[in-house]
Amino acid sequence: MPFGAHMSIAGGLHNAFARGQQSGCDTIQVFTRNASQWAAKPLLDTDVSAFCTAMGGCSIKPVLAHDSYLINMGTPADELWAKSRNAFKDELERTDALGIPYLVTHAGAHMGAGVDAGIRRIAQAVNEIQRERPASLADGSPATMILFETTAGQGSGLCYRFDEMARLFELLDEPQRVGICFDTCHVFAAGYDLRTPETYDATMTEFDRLIGLDKLRAFHMNDSLKDVGCRIDRHAHIGQGYLGLSFFHLLVNDPRFVDRPMILETNKGEEMVEDKENLAVLRALLGRKADDLAEVQALADQTGVALAAEQAENKAKKKAKSTKAMANESVEEQQVT
Repeated sequence: MPFGAHMSIAGGLHNAFARGQQSGCDTIQVFTRNASQWAAKPLLDTDVSAFCTAMGGCSIKPVLAHDSYLINMGTPADELWAKSRNAFKDELERTDALGIPYLVTHAGAHMGAGVDAGIRRIAQAVNEIQRERPASLADGSPATMILFETTAGQGSGLCYRFDEMARLFELLDEPQRVGICFDTCHVFAAGYDLRTPETYDATMTEFDRLIGLDKLRAFHMNDSLKDVGCRIDRHAHIGQGYLGLSFFHLLVNDPRFVDRPMILETNKGEEMVEDKENLAVLRALLGRKADDLAEVQALADQTGVALAAEQAENKAKKKAKSTKAMANESVEEQQVT
């Protein structure tokens, strides 16, 4: 079962592989550009070559990419829709050039126009883009597959319900070129309980009935800081949230998903210690009996402890510095008067 995490591309796209190896990843997810800006630095031949060389020189597979957070193909605003459509097409051209098999994207938000209108806008954008790009690359390998990520349902966010995602697939001209990335935190926040064998089975059965488990190509492995049905997207370390270890035990031992990449999107420091800790927890669940999770829970409870202490210390230092600055300003004002 391939476990991994989202990796930084600081210093070059190819550096994500070294970071993945350092963290003990079997698979990774990356941005191929700055995810918080519309303008994207063009991919140079040297960028592609370095990335492909690094990918070919290690065992990390598959690689997933995530698109820009600014893209919203569900918007009713024509200017933003066109901008989003073009940006998403560029994202696909980048992943095709890099040989990345999957591009994860959020469906978008309808911004008050209504669910059906929003879903139609997304389908229109994807259909137009797919008509403009071949299904196969020059070497005969498949072009990048789009993976719509299940969402938490915040605001007017679309496709947090399985029936909404199913409706989107119905409107696609080439649904075989599109799959799903199942974000565990998001699905739970959207109202699907997964914590017991019964609720887990019911949720997966509903997904299969409406969409099809064959469409499920990847997982984002995140616990949830909020309870079921909250419709708030807040990730927690594995075993430290409301989902808990029981769910992750069920998932990683489900034979239907043995070959699906499972990617962490949890908080971490520069040394990526927390990725190593979360991955160790997930691997410790493999093959273990459901009534024998106490040892793994003890392991999970230690995840992020060092980072939390460091962040608390930095916050205290920042507060002390601010207090000192305010005190100095007060003294200067008194001297002036």
